[in-house]
Amino acid sequence: MRRLIILAVLLGGVQLLLPLGGGHTDAQTLLTFGFLILAAYTSGELATSVGLPRVIGYLLAGVLFGPSMLGTVTEEATQQLAPVSSLAIALIAYLAGAELRWDELRSRARAISWILVTELSVGFVALSATLMLLRDHIPFLAGTPTPTMIGFSLLFASIAIVHSPAVTMALLTETGAKGPVARTTLGVVLVSDVVVIVLFSGVLALTRVLVPPTGVDVAAVSLGRVVWELGGAVVVGVALGGAVALYLRFVKRELVLFAVLIAFFGSEIARLAHVETLLTLLTAGFVTENISRRADGDALRHAMERSGAPVFVVFFALAGAAMALGEVAEVWPLVIPLVLVRTAAIWAGSRLGARKAKVEPPADRLVWMGLISQAGVAIGLATVIVEVYPARGAPIRTLFLATLAVNQTMGPVLFRMALARAGELGRRKEVVRVGMAVETAH
Repeated sequence: MRRLIILAVLLGGVQLLLPLGGGHTDAQTLLTFGFLILAAYTSGELATSVGLPRVIGYLLAGVLFGPSMLGTVTEEATQQLAPVSSLAIALIAYLAGAELRWDELRSRARAISWILVTELSVGFVALSATLMLLRDHIPFLAGTPTPTMIGFSLLFASIAIVHSPAVTMALLTETGAKGPVARTTLGVVLVSDVVVIVLFSGVLALTRVLVPPTGVDVAAVSLGRVVWELGGAVVVGVALGGAVALYLRFVKRELVLFAVLIAFFGSEIARLAHVETLLTLLTAGFVTENISRRADGDALRHAMERSGAPVFVVFFALAGAAMALGEVAEVWPLVIPLVLVRTAAIWAGSRLGARKAKVEPPADRLVWMGLISQAGVAIGLATVIVEVYPARGAPIRTLFLATLAVNQTMGPVLFRMALARAGELGRRKEVVRVGMAVETAH
C-alpha cells in the first residue's frame, strides 16, 4: 500500500509540475526523466513484493504512464529521451561481453552451440510454417503470390526468433544468479544475436530475389549495411576493448566517469563507422575482460553498474512506454498462435540441443525458460525490412512488436522461475538495488 501511495503522489506531483514548464521541451523532458526513475523504481519494488522480477515493474510502469494509457510520458518525451535508451543499450552491451570469459565460453562451447543451433532452427522452421498456414489471415501475406508469401514469411521468422540479452543480464544481475542454467543461458543469448544477424542477411538477399523491391539501390545498401555492421562491429570492438584495457593497465582512475565515457564514445564511434552498436560494445567488453587483469575488469564492471543504474530503470520504462497497445489489440488473434509456436519451438529445440550436448541437469530442462524474452537487435532488423519494403514492411514490424510485447512480459517471469528451480538465485548486489537489473547486451 505504501508503494501505491508513493506512485499516486508521484503522478499527482508530475501532473502539477508539467504545466509549469511553460512548453519548454528541455525542462519537461528532464522532469519526465526524473519521474520515470522514481515511478519505475517504485513499480519494480511492487513487482518484487508479489514475486515478479523488477524488470516487469519497470516495463509496466512505462506502459501505465506512457502514451497508450495515462499519457504522463508523451510520445515527444520518449523521442527526447531516446539518447538515454542508446546509452543504456551501450552499457548493456559492454557488460554482456564483460560477463564472458574465454575459458568459460570455451568450456561451454558444445552446450551453447548445440542448444543455439537446434532451437533457432526449430523456431525458424516452425514460425515460417505457421505464417504460411495462416497466410489468408495475415495482412502482409493475404492474396499474395507464392514467392511473395514464402519470402515475407521467412523474413518475419528470421527476426521473430531473436532473444534478449538485455533482459537476461538484468535478471542475472538483479538476482546474483550463478550456475549452469544462468551461464549457459547467457552464452546462448549473447551468441544468438550474431547468428541472427547473419541469418537475416541471407534471408533478406533471398527475399529480394523472390520479391524484387521497388528501390533496388536502397535494398542493396541495406544488405551491405547489415553485412558491414556485423564484421565492422567486431573490428571496431576489438580496437575499443584494447584501448580500454590499456587505460585500466596504466591509468585506472575515475572509473565511474570512465565507464560512462566508454558507452558514450563507443556508441558514437559505432555510429560514425556505421557498425552495429550492440555488437561493437559487446566485443569491446569481451576483449577488455579477457586481456585485462581480473581485478581491473571487475573494478570497471562494478563502476559501470553504479553509474548505469538509473539509466537502466528509465530504459526499460521507455521500452514499456513504446508498446502501442492499440496496435497490439488489432493483431491479437495472430499474436497468440505465434507466441505459442515460438515458445514450443524454443522448448523442443533447447531440449534436443541439450540432449545432444549432454548438458548436465537441471540446465538441460530449464535453459529454454531463459530464452523467451526478446528485443534488442530484432527491432533494428525490422526497421531494415521497412526501408527495403515500405508497404509490406510496416505491418510486418507491427506484428513483430506485438509479439515482442507479450514475450518481453512473460520472459523474465519464466527465467526467474528457472533460476529458482535450479537453486541458482543468489543475493543481488546492494549497489544494483539503487537502480535495476544491470544487464547487458542488447
